[in-house]
Amino acid sequence: MSPAVEQPVTARLISDAPHHKTVAVTLRYDSDDPLAVRVVFPPEVSLDDDEVVWTFARDLLSGGLRAPSGDGDVRVWPCGRVQTVLELHAPEGVAVVQFDTAPLRRFLQASYAAVPAGQEQKELEIERHIGNLLL
Repeated sequence: MSPAVEQPVTARLISDAPHHKTVAVTLRYDSDDPLAVRVVFPPEVSLDDDEVVWTFARDLLSGGLRAPSGDGDVRVWPCGRVQTVLELHAPEGVAVVQFDTAPLRRFLQASYAAVPAGQEQKELEIERHIGNLLL
């Protein structure tokens, strides 16, 4: 079984409303997909009452804690010293989500304990070799 990291965190959905909605989301990392992280939003915030999962590069999240990162569907940037913003672009619109930075850092540290930075390709090769042995 491959090392996995799962961490619940609180996020604030930023909108034009006077009060931002706070939701519990889950951060996930799995060494079977060592280059990616997942942010899982609960069904209550989706358009179709299903869990919403955004998958993007672990390096994008890590870089976004220090400086604006990303130029596609996912963008991440620091907001002051203790918060981080995640901007998600979809055909239905744009979602802006704010996190406290400390839990994101803890999540990334745990993911790097599972698969150190720079070892992701090696992890993929090991998984490929194991798969070939099982054929």
